[in-house]
Amino acid sequence: MRHIYADNAATTKMSQAAIRGMLPYLDGIYGNPSSLHSTGQTAKEALESARAVMAKGLGCDPREITFTSGGSEADNQAIRTAAWLGAKKGKKHIVSTAFEHHAVLHTLEALEKEGFEVTLLDVHGDGRITAEEVAAAIRPDTCLVTVMYANNEVGTVEPIAQIGAACREKGVLFHTDAVQAAGHLAIDVEKDHIDLLSLSAHKFHGPKGVGVLYARKGIPLQNLIYGGAQERGKRAGTENLPAIMGMAAAFEEALVNMDQRAAHVAALRDRLIDGLGQIPHSLLNGHRTERLPGNVSFCFEGIEGESLLLLLDDKGVEASSGSACTSGSLDPSHVLLALGRPHEIAHGSLRLTLSHETTVEEVDYMIDAVTQVVAYLRSISPVWRDLQSGKQNFVIQ
Repeated sequence: MRHIYADNAATTKMSQAAIRGMLPYLDGIYGNPSSLHSTGQTAKEALESARAVMAKGLGCDPREITFTSGGSEADNQAIRTAAWLGAKKGKKHIVSTAFEHHAVLHTLEALEKEGFEVTLLDVHGDGRITAEEVAAAIRPDTCLVTVMYANNEVGTVEPIAQIGAACREKGVLFHTDAVQAAGHLAIDVEKDHIDLLSLSAHKFHGPKGVGVLYARKGIPLQNLIYGGAQERGKRAGTENLPAIMGMAAAFEEALVNMDQRAAHVAALRDRLIDGLGQIPHSLLNGHRTERLPGNVSFCFEGIEGESLLLLLDDKGVEASSGSACTSGSLDPSHVLLALGRPHEIAHGSLRLTLSHETTVEEVDYMIDAVTQVVAYLRSISPVWRDLQSGKQNFVIQ
């Protein structure tokens, strides 16, 4: 049976570069980077070389890079650091958006229980928010703005440099969850005026369980994990050197090939969008052009997303209805609701996310498969019959 993996926003296949980068540190170079003997110091040199690779790719100093277990930990540490610094000055207001990843939203909910006030800005129907809207929400007691670089469900890329400039002008720390963007879009923390940034290796063909928190020099990170003095005392626990080396190798490869891969994947994305757009009463989610190269998100009226995913899987197409972190939930996506999609439309969502290994033939097969499955599900749907008979009105025209 044909097998097409189209869920790269959930996780990516590890690249051969990442695997090769890890192998020496699973066997020969097995020392603890904190040990003073030769084996440990060899591991330490490798660790610092990986830190330099990650820093170069983000346009920052290696000392501004902290290795974490992934994007969620980095988000938590960044937000809690800014909150702690703000509280010391009597500033306990945070600005964010309604369609952030739950690693951000749930951290903000926890902070609200600790006395912080959070303003979640609505995004426009295409998933974008403007720097002017962010600036207008900043108050004298605002300690942090956190806006994701690109949305994990609908792929919309935000105007990060403009938002960062607005925050810098008002003297407010700016954090961005760049988990979906890193390795796929060019990021420069200085040009983008970013103070804190989170990324995760498994989104750009690196290993799972490892990521980075960038914190601009002068921002004293607050610990989430206490113990040893690793990562300048700000993240205790022996560093996962094999995973870190795999991440650095994958990131370096992604940066070298970024323009070529982005052009290839974006062309496939547009072909897929055009094809799925031919399905009656379908609606693209997110901005048409200001979106991640490989992200395609649609809503189809009159069907349930879960049935769509299961039948596509039978046809060899592996996709999702949104974030892998919430795909088991029966509730509609908070991201789609933030875009203004009604509940009954949000339930019929599909996310197909491509990689540089995706082919034109696979895209055409996906178009055919989705078209067939949507038609079949509508043929057995009482809701679709009511829509066609006029008992209910179509939401998607």
